[in-house]
Amino acid sequence: MKFALALLAVIVVALIVPFFIPLGSQPEGVDPNNNLPWQVESDNQGGSTVFGLKPGVSTLGDVRQKLGADMEVAIIAEPEELGSLEGYYAQVPLGFVLAKVIVTVDASKDTISAMRERALKAKHMESTTRRITLHSDDLAAAENMPVRAISVIPTVNLDETTVIQRFGQPDERLVLSEKRVHLLYPKKGLDVLVDGGGKELLQYVAPRDFALLREPLQATRDDKAPGQ
Repeated sequence: MKFALALLAVIVVALIVPFFIPLGSQPEGVDPNNNLPWQVESDNQGGSTVFGLKPGVSTLGDVRQKLGADMEVAIIAEPEELGSLEGYYAQVPLGFVLAKVIVTVDASKDTISAMRERALKAKHMESTTRRITLHSDDLAAAENMPVRAISVIPTVNLDETTVIQRFGQPDERLVLSEKRVHLLYPKKGLDVLVDGGGKELLQYVAPRDFALLREPLQATRDDKAPGQ
């Protein structure tokens, strides 16, 4: 299943306030100045750290320790697709930012196929997407599997200017439509989707795996080019 991903729409610093957790509402034990979405550290060896996690190295269990125990884990599958193994938080504080977080587990097709055979039940999500609950043995095994990608959807929107203020100038800008543009930061392993008609999305992978984000975007743009 393709990665899902986005971030916020505001104009000046004063208008960014809804992007933050209200004063006095900071969850206990959460440092508002740490683990922010734009605090990405590269190790200059193809790896990175964000939210205290290393994409491609940190396990699902590590995510649970860092972001909280209330993560839901399931196989998410579109029709006619095998699906991907994902962990999901409906809302989690990332410093002073509130966001939905989805982590994609680096599980092989054979592993996911075997998990589906042992799965307990499947629930339909939006449209015809299915959420397949894992057998308890597979749920335990998934805790030790590495996380390939981290997707963040902040609770409010961001405009392109605000994204650049926080993350810096992108190395590449891919326009998919009048309202949707991807800002690419390969050295950070980051793709920011700015969506004028919907929610913004941030996707993180290890910088060495940046092709996982860029190649599908380039293919989509190339497919649209003849008709533009």
